[in-house]
Amino acid sequence: MTPISRSGVGRRSIAALICGALAAGGLAAAGVSALEPRAASASSHREAPLISGQPQYDNTDLYAFVSPDKPDTTTVIANFIPFEEPAGGPNFYTFADDAQYDIHIDSNGDARSDLVFRYTFKTHRKNGNTFLYNTGAVKSLGDPNLNITQTYNIDLLKLRDEKVVARTRVADNVPVAPSNVGKASMPDYGKLRDQAVYKLTGGAQTFAGQAEDPFFADLRVFDLLYGGNLSEVGNDTLKGYNVNSLALQVPNDLIRQSKYQPVVGIWSTVQRKDAHGDWTQVSRLGNPLVNEVVNPQKDKDRFNASSPRYDAQFLKNVTNPEVPKLIEAIYKIKAPAEPRNDLVDVFLKGVKGLNQPPNVRPAEELRLNTSIKPSATPKRLGVLDGDNAGFPNGRRLTDDVIDEALQVMEGFLVGQKTGLGDGVDANDQKFGNSFPYLAQPTSGSRGPLAKGTGNNVRNQLGDGLQATGASGPDTTLIATSAAAGVAGVLLIGTAVMWWRRRTRYRAY
Repeated sequence: MTPISRSGVGRRSIAALICGALAAGGLAAAGVSALEPRAASASSHREAPLISGQPQYDNTDLYAFVSPDKPDTTTVIANFIPFEEPAGGPNFYTFADDAQYDIHIDSNGDARSDLVFRYTFKTHRKNGNTFLYNTGAVKSLGDPNLNITQTYNIDLLKLRDEKVVARTRVADNVPVAPSNVGKASMPDYGKLRDQAVYKLTGGAQTFAGQAEDPFFADLRVFDLLYGGNLSEVGNDTLKGYNVNSLALQVPNDLIRQSKYQPVVGIWSTVQRKDAHGDWTQVSRLGNPLVNEVVNPQKDKDRFNASSPRYDAQFLKNVTNPEVPKLIEAIYKIKAPAEPRNDLVDVFLKGVKGLNQPPNVRPAEELRLNTSIKPSATPKRLGVLDGDNAGFPNGRRLTDDVIDEALQVMEGFLVGQKTGLGDGVDANDQKFGNSFPYLAQPTSGSRGPLAKGTGNNVRNQLGDGLQATGASGPDTTLIATSAAAGVAGVLLIGTAVMWWRRRTRYRAY
């Protein structure tokens, strides 16, 4: 194992650097208010039948881009666990302990892994005699009040002909940023986020923890393409939800073949142990939307269990896509002629002269040309709007992949320009200017108070009840007494109701 030294609180120096983080994106679920999340019934975050029931192993989005503030590095972000309700306790959101979260790098375009960055997690519990995630205000990742914590390791695997020829432990017992329970539990969540960013040797950084879901879209597309008459557009369906994120920033020279061949292919997989104790691949993602809306139902689970080198079996799904036919049937916009070889470049090969490696073998990977510098003023439509640093050359957090995908599906690359979109052009939260770039997760205590609550309840409990952190020798006693009084009233009321029902039944 590579020795790891620390400098300062929670700082880690690592000999061999890493890259990667997962999850290729897609659509999500319908039925969410503009104010805050409700239960979601369907989602392309849950893009295949089997993985929809296994959220800890579900890649939701994969991003890869040349770092805007450090253009000699690449940042990869992978997200998991779709539709995290911020107040969804007491069992908040953790990575799976029985999973391998892998980021694959294809540095020569042969549809085979040359490097794999493998993340594995371990959950720790301080006190098993409480139901609480945290037993008090949490002020640091090492705070004893943080009852449930996670740490992770990263192993770098080097492969040749799909066989591991070298394995190096490059990170060991790195802490994960916790779920943002609320302002009383985590009064300064930004501090916790900062402590979870670890600097590694060679100019790399890593982060794992909760973040606001960066994918922005109106996912009512599943209601027969925005209500069948474009009446259902313009609402960011993912507003208010969180995800669990992995982010890694690594030198370009670590992952690319050479400065003369700077294009890398990136995809992610998740393996979990089956009943026999064997590792089984259950999730795979590269480009956004492929397994969501390109692959039909019969192929979705098989795609999640397969490798890019076998993607010829899915070629017809790309050359004869379903989405343009649905749009033609509902909105009478003529579908481009098939076979759609223009989509083969976008989804399977990369765009020639931009991010297509020489002698490429067609395969579903997110391809990034690491030699293209970041844009000073990124355009949301990326390459479609002349910004070659954006999608489909990798994927930035700000890229509007829904609008881009709709327009490409409708024939933008063959001269048929429709201007289709979902009316959601940007994320509801601003992204950061430095690693890990993600917005902080929505707090569990967010949102307005319901009518008749808040200060009215505090007044009923008495003036002695003070907010968390209030001083005074009798605060705890007064609060406990007030709470006991309320509990007594509730208990008496319940007993009276039970007695009345019992008496009524006897009368019959």
